[in-house]
Amino acid sequence: MSKTFTIICPTDFSECSLNAIEYAAKLGEFYQADLLLFHVLNKKDYEKLSPLDSKGYHQEEFIKEKMINLQQAILKESLPKGLKSCLISYKNGKIVPSTLAETEHIKADMIVMGTEGTNDLREHIIGSKTSKIVEEASTDVFVVPRKVFFKKPRKMVYASDYLEEDKIAIQKVIEMAQFFDSEIDIVHVSSTHKAIDKSLHKEMVNEISPFVKYDKVSFVLKSYRDDLALGLENYLQTSKGDVLVTLSKKKSFFDQIFAKNLSKKMAYFINKPLWVIKSL
Repeated sequence: MSKTFTIICPTDFSECSLNAIEYAAKLGEFYQADLLLFHVLNKKDYEKLSPLDSKGYHQEEFIKEKMINLQQAILKESLPKGLKSCLISYKNGKIVPSTLAETEHIKADMIVMGTEGTNDLREHIIGSKTSKIVEEASTDVFVVPRKVFFKKPRKMVYASDYLEEDKIAIQKVIEMAQFFDSEIDIVHVSSTHKAIDKSLHKEMVNEISPFVKYDKVSFVLKSYRDDLALGLENYLQTSKGDVLVTLSKKKSFFDQIFAKNLSKKMAYFINKPLWVIKSL
């Protein structure tokens, strides 16, 4: 019997994380998944939620009540549409290590969490809670920007760097795309116009094509003289892509673009979800 797809969604009850919960529940419907809502007890966050209890005497009761309310809302909305279950968990600790530990404990297939956008991912992928989880997790991470509400993606853009792992990763992208009847653009962004790039691109297409059992896939080579990140952003916008997908591997597109020189101008962190594929 195959394992049920499992999604973990960390929440601090902010608008940003509540938005991510909606995404997690919708994805859970299509994957027929088990969903776990997870909260790390944090005194500063609690003081914002319940300023009258500054000493934190009723923190756990307060958090439990909020988690149960979220759980009941999801069960009512998503259980009839395919979600298999929704459980809750809250623990003391630090947000990043606690979330990663819980992810490993339940053997989650995907982490779905929110980001504040350019405020959260301004200069480097390192430096924020969401960013650190993206960097350190061994599980796929689906990052949902604040004010991005769920809609079925018309097009998913997979940023390829001609890696062998692309052959496996694209299977995950196809699985999700099939749920929504989405188009997939497999895109390589180059900083030159050299013939060698065209040759490599043709070779990649020939190698990956046999692994693509989906008729809505296009292979695209784009060249930009400026920053590769801006080139990818430009493609995402002009092609009207709804989700950006990257493979996080050593020397991958993810490392080149996000870990080293994430541009402050990359607008898709304000209005486009990012799916970082980690587990292959």
